Amino acid sequence: MGGVLRAEPLWVETFTGLRMGRFEKLVKVVRERGGNGPGGGCPWCLPLADRVFLVAVYYRTNLTMRQLAPLFGCSPATVCRVIHRLWPLLALEPAPRPVADVERLWILYGTLVPVRDRRVAASSRNYRFSANVQVIIDADSRLVIASARPVPGNKADAHAWRESDLPAIAAGTTVIADGAYLGTGLIVPHRRRAGRPLLRGQEEDNAEHRRVRARVEHTFARMKTWKILRDCRQKGDGLHYVVQAVATMHNLTMAG
Repeated sequence: MGGVLRAEPLWVETFTGLRMGRFEKLVKVVRERGGNGPGGGCPWCLPLADRVFLVAVYYRTNLTMRQLAPLFGCSPATVCRVIHRLWPLLALEPAPRPVADVERLWILYGTLVPVRDRRVAASSRNYRFSANVQVIIDADSRLVIASARPVPGNKADAHAWRESDLPAIAAGTTVIADGAYLGTGLIVPHRRRAGRPLLRGQEEDNAEHRRVRARVEHTFARMKTWKILRDCRQKGDGLHYVVQAVATMHNLTMAG
């Protein structure tokens, strides 16, 4: 059975938002990480570029595996095998260590991602079973620097930050965050207390803080065009791999 979609410029740019040159770079990264090796069963019926494209389409559209199978001319079992084989290979590159004497500003943000696996998720303030995902971006380039493993959505952002590996990654770098991270050592807005209005300088600081921190909200809005972040059906570490892969493809998109 022949498929409809192939890793060609028209389909790649339409279904992933990546320019063909950036997509080819993504395929190269997967190949260098061993993505073209055997899958532990029958030989692959799709070339590597088509397999990477399949995973990207899955993340972008959140179609089911039964829906993707006829589009690529393979069985749902093959789609499942391709996705589970490649998703660790699309992970975000480790964050570079801060360079001495170079000022860098990172922004931390936590968001809730609806997920079906009750072992990962919890009933959250968005009235759905969700996981709390913590992500750091660079304020200048707006590229994703790192993401933490998801935690249940009923866990406070400050606790999720402390229990993650992000504090070690961000050591030596200035990091700003919203008021939910009060007491973590990060730069947060001045807090208004009852009967004590903020001073004019504090109001100006908060306005500048909001202006800069809006960049991470814009980044998340772009990342959530990958619809799997609106309703993730993967189990176990699946959401973690999804966030890592979407961050990789977002960075490729932002790079031009």
